[in-house]
Amino acid sequence: MIAIFMDELHYSKLMIPLVLDDPEYLAGQLVASRNRSTRITCDLEADRLLGPRFATVNPPLWEIGHLAWFQEYWCLRRRPSGAYAPSILPDADKLYDSAAVAHETRWNLPLPDIKRTRGYQADVLERVLRRLTREPEDESLQYFVRLAVAHEDMHAEAFHYTRQTLAYSDPFPDAGAPSEPAACSVADVDLPGGLFRLGAEPADGFVFDNEKWAHDVRLSPFRIARVAVTNADYLKFVEDSGYARRDFWDEEGWTWLQSAQQQAPRYWIRPDDTWRLRRFAHTILLPLDSPVMHVNWHEAQAYCRFARRRLPTEAEWEYAAALDSTAGKKRRYPWGNAHPQAAYANLESSNTLAVNACARGDSALGCRQMLGNVWEWTATTFTPYPGYVVDPYQQYSQPWFGTHKVLRGGSFATTQRLIRNTWRNFYTPDRGDIFAGIRTCAIESAG
Repeated sequence: MIAIFMDELHYSKLMIPLVLDDPEYLAGQLVASRNRSTRITCDLEADRLLGPRFATVNPPLWEIGHLAWFQEYWCLRRRPSGAYAPSILPDADKLYDSAAVAHETRWNLPLPDIKRTRGYQADVLERVLRRLTREPEDESLQYFVRLAVAHEDMHAEAFHYTRQTLAYSDPFPDAGAPSEPAACSVADVDLPGGLFRLGAEPADGFVFDNEKWAHDVRLSPFRIARVAVTNADYLKFVEDSGYARRDFWDEEGWTWLQSAQQQAPRYWIRPDDTWRLRRFAHTILLPLDSPVMHVNWHEAQAYCRFARRRLPTEAEWEYAAALDSTAGKKRRYPWGNAHPQAAYANLESSNTLAVNACARGDSALGCRQMLGNVWEWTATTFTPYPGYVVDPYQQYSQPWFGTHKVLRGGSFATTQRLIRNTWRNFYTPDRGDIFAGIRTCAIESAG
């Protein structure tokens, strides 16, 4: 029996401050999320369904089945008593429960073949859609449907990471964002700081437990870069022997560097006198006006020392992205509350854009691309907010407190429905496979 963490009353009264949505809308979100993850994986076959063993990827065949298991577990199997009904797939918990099935064992499991796995996905989705129609006013069901959509969207981005890591083809080669670069000052934005409400409010609807709840923090005045660090910026660090100079690296970062033996960001290649970049299965000329990507937290910190800058805290990042000082309140997105679109943010596309693109998405305080293009490392260690209470999906946040660093903002591979200003992503500081880059602050104004 799988342990239960909260009773039904606690779910409905404390964890799910939701306005009921139209079931057809939620059904559309489920289908759209499934279509996206399927499109990213539909060409994987034969040996690629398992692939080589890496600590940073899952075997795709396992991960596809895990998506169905997660959706079934939360949206179909959970009973009002808190107990869980059996899966429609025999031994599903032994195969797909990521909290119980060790990562290194997932290549050795007796997984169903891809046809049966896709059939399991389709069967679960059909049953969830029928339940939504049958129980349109069930708050608990709507909460877990939102959870399943967010979970599948996050895995869809992880499939992008897998394809990049393993040099597979671009899953969306024709999905480029149609936004053109615009004039943009690269000077810092001067921000006065003061009292700021960090985190999500109950009125925000579905959010994860690590975003709960908004609380007052006091920020000193600071200056933050208007745009992210470009490949051209970072190239100066590389060509100044940044990966060989001990003075740019703290002890943990230097230990990582000696083990990794890198001399430039992951996927940078220099076959002759010209720097190139591997994107999925192909190499391209290094796009100098695009944000540097695939740098880990250690590399971000080393670059900051080289540039005599620093990473923002996550509170500073959210302040710069969300605060509308004229209106005296926070925005859901940097540009306001309108749903994301290509003119505002580079999301759901196939590649990064120049750092001065998407001018219409500027925050009220003048920062560009706070959402989309690349995730941005912050200086903050991932810890719970004051008064933290774990949500039903206990494994999402709690196991990673204290060991991961916070990233903000989303990437070109993040879905529009997933991201918001309060969203907290988190990875260990050695992870350079993710679509992450850097935005810096001036040291002189550090509080």
